[in-house]
Amino acid sequence: MNSWVLRATVLGALTVVLRILLGFGMIQSPTHGAWMRTLCLIVLIAAALLWGLADGRGDRRAHPDPDHGGADLTMRWLKAGVVGGLGSGLVSWVLDYVPKFDLGGNGLLFELTAGASFIVLMIFIPAMAGVALGRFLVGRAGRKAESKPNHATPAAA
Repeated sequence: MNSWVLRATVLGALTVVLRILLGFGMIQSPTHGAWMRTLCLIVLIAAALLWGLADGRGDRRAHPDPDHGGADLTMRWLKAGVVGGLGSGLVSWVLDYVPKFDLGGNGLLFELTAGASFIVLMIFIPAMAGVALGRFLVGRAGRKAESKPNHATPAAA
């Protein structure tokens, strides 16, 4: 399975699960909608950020020289974001027709355009920030290790 397909599937499914939980929460306690929406958004952003961080760290460890080599993580995460956003929009639109599911009642056109583009950005931007941070942290640790002198301490006479 391509790595971007796995990311798209997991983060798209996470988006759908969060929307379902938010729908049930809004039915039970509509006055607490603001913090529930914020919490769902934080969970999605954190998942993409942490996965991007892991990708960036792994890529910098595999390719220590930033000028030569390295995986194209930008396209990997862009594909994952687009497919995750479109897939979650389509699944959410279908689930909105299931009784007892309230996912906002948005039309298919909205779900596949405005809704999907928002999810694409909520996956892609945090993931790329995580990739950059992961590469930076591993690169910094590598530079620190190179700058330390490696001479043994003389034995006491």
